[in-house]
Amino acid sequence: MNNDVRVTSRRQFRRAAAAVLGTASLLALAACGSADPTPSASSPASAFKPAAQEAGSQITVWADATRVPGVQAYQKAHPDVKIKIVTYSGDANGANDLQTKVQLFDRTGSGWPDVSFSANVNDGSWASQGKTPYAAPVSQGVIPTSTLDGFASGALSPCTFGGKVYCVRNDLAQNVLWYNKKLLSEFGYSVPTTWEEYQALGVKVAKEHPGYLVGTAGDAWAPEVYFWASQCPASTTTAARKVTVDLTDSKCTRMAKLLDGLIAKGSVSKDTVFSAGFIKNQASKVLMLPGPSWYGQVLFNSTFKIPKGQIAAAAPLKFQGDAKNFTGNVGGGLWFISSHSKNLKASADLVTWMTTSNDYQATAGTYPADKQAAVAWLANQKKSGYFAEDVSPVFQQAAELVWPGWSATQYSQEAIYGSTVVPALNSGKTLTDTLGTWQTAITDKAKSLGYTVN
Repeated sequence: MNNDVRVTSRRQFRRAAAAVLGTASLLALAACGSADPTPSASSPASAFKPAAQEAGSQITVWADATRVPGVQAYQKAHPDVKIKIVTYSGDANGANDLQTKVQLFDRTGSGWPDVSFSANVNDGSWASQGKTPYAAPVSQGVIPTSTLDGFASGALSPCTFGGKVYCVRNDLAQNVLWYNKKLLSEFGYSVPTTWEEYQALGVKVAKEHPGYLVGTAGDAWAPEVYFWASQCPASTTTAARKVTVDLTDSKCTRMAKLLDGLIAKGSVSKDTVFSAGFIKNQASKVLMLPGPSWYGQVLFNSTFKIPKGQIAAAAPLKFQGDAKNFTGNVGGGLWFISSHSKNLKASADLVTWMTTSNDYQATAGTYPADKQAAVAWLANQKKSGYFAEDVSPVFQQAAELVWPGWSATQYSQEAIYGSTVVPALNSGKTLTDTLGTWQTAITDKAKSLGYTVN
């Protein structure tokens, strides 16, 4: 799938999501970010020295159209705070606007927004770098430790560099095993708990119910669904500018072989779930689908139009030989506070409210990264009556199971997979055949951005 197709697919699902979730709740989902930022200064950040503070001064907030209503709600609830709101892309759909503008402001010495939202979960990898990084280390007295401790385990990993937290996570996109409970019951199948059981069921489905699916491998974010869950070291940073890339690892090859077998049988599709053809011809035949928490409302409800009472979620799968199950993550936006801000107090208060307040997060479109806000959000999901079972226990469990070995980097795994692996699959090659080419593509991109690759 080339970049144009991937971006078109993203736009398709955003439009579909809007119909159900409404403007104020639409996604950071594809926060997985398909842009490859221009390299920034690679020198480690020096000790944080706040700018001279001006209490009561106006703060400038950059946010995408989805988050703007939330900022406006904060402003209405806090009339004494002076806020200038600027609507921008939010770095979604492959945009790289925030870094481009920050680089300009760095040259001119002014203009940095006090607060900014990014839908690209990798943006912390550049915003935290340089002699004077754009992002303030919020863990250095900007936001209380007690607040940061309230986020799901690992939620702030994409924000953490050199032991300091440089951003706050808006939402999570932890993967679970989605399944159609109605179909599963009709076919007499049980929900798998291991990847081996999943594989066996996929083989059985291909034989007994040809045309029905247990997964897809043609989405640009497939690596984050399958290979991340398998603990494949596709990108593990060992220092600020050092990364390990090893797709020959057994935890990569085992997942490639598993998917290859099911693709050959026909129970795993090589298409993307947001293509028009898939939605028309295959959506009603999805029996199971490993994927992010936002699949529930955005994909099954809004896009596939699966009737209420059919879709349920199960815990992330594990390989039998592993001690525990892990999962991946497909999205989750970030909030930055500028290191140049002259009103850190107001900036921090706004970011804290946007990420932890039930007044905003409980009705947002995606799963909140803050654990307390997530409880309120899940209660609203249950009230919606869409799901066949309460998804709360599974979502909460999966939020704590995101494998920490898959690191935020300045390059996009999605872009590389979409331009390298997906075309190979569609030409008849297997994932196993493509692992070497895939590794070379990751390595070359990483080196071009200044990483030392192991």
